[in-house]
Amino acid sequence: MAKYILFDTETTGNQEQDRIIQIGAMIVHSKEKIEVLDELCLAPVPISIEAMEVHNITPEIIAGKGLYDETNFASKVLELNQKENYLIAHNISFDLSMLEKEGFENHYTLIDTLRCAKHLLPQSPSHRLQYLRYALELYQTEQVEARKLGIVVKAHDAIGDVLVMKLLLSTLVRLTQEQFAGINPMQKLAELTQTPVMMKTFKFGKYKDRAIAEVVTEDRGYLQWMRANLDLDEDMQFTLDYYLN
Repeated sequence: MAKYILFDTETTGNQEQDRIIQIGAMIVHSKEKIEVLDELCLAPVPISIEAMEVHNITPEIIAGKGLYDETNFASKVLELNQKENYLIAHNISFDLSMLEKEGFENHYTLIDTLRCAKHLLPQSPSHRLQYLRYALELYQTEQVEARKLGIVVKAHDAIGDVLVMKLLLSTLVRLTQEQFAGINPMQKLAELTQTPVMMKTFKFGKYKDRAIAEVVTEDRGYLQWMRANLDLDEDMQFTLDYYLN
């Protein structure tokens, strides 16, 4: 039977040199058996002030902790690292890149709840986890789920975010069953994870909230400048390439 690992990391920052200082995870063995991991660890680089501002983890909190390799998560994620099992995160490219800095080589089937939400909830103004927490009213049931699993829900805390992600995943499974009847929903979510999203509107910049199809006819040069100069995510790259080519 497939295992599902939902996980989230908190890190020293979001630059190339930054590393993991907290891992939250749920390993779903079955509906009845869910293993919860909530672990702090030391990193070989200091925590940036900007990162502390987000997750409130200071050097004093992780003082005396072991390195990432000494966490239970590190051994569990290696033990289950097979294609038949699923590794799940919100914006998984970031969290997976953090694992790779620790020497992890992925063999799981991946599900990115961020990209799947973009596919299945295209009209949502935002697909950030905390936005969807409230927009989908996940917060109304999270305390019941948290008590069952012995979790305290806090924003920008790894295990709290994993709990919200678990509730979001249930919603995405339901939407997948509605929109793709007769198809295994987890396999479909894995497929959607590998499928770039065609963006409809700009989410930032001088044309924020404007339709991309309109802007390309009015200011093609701006799209060309964006593509050449900005650090865009894969979905925006895919969208601009479509309109420019």
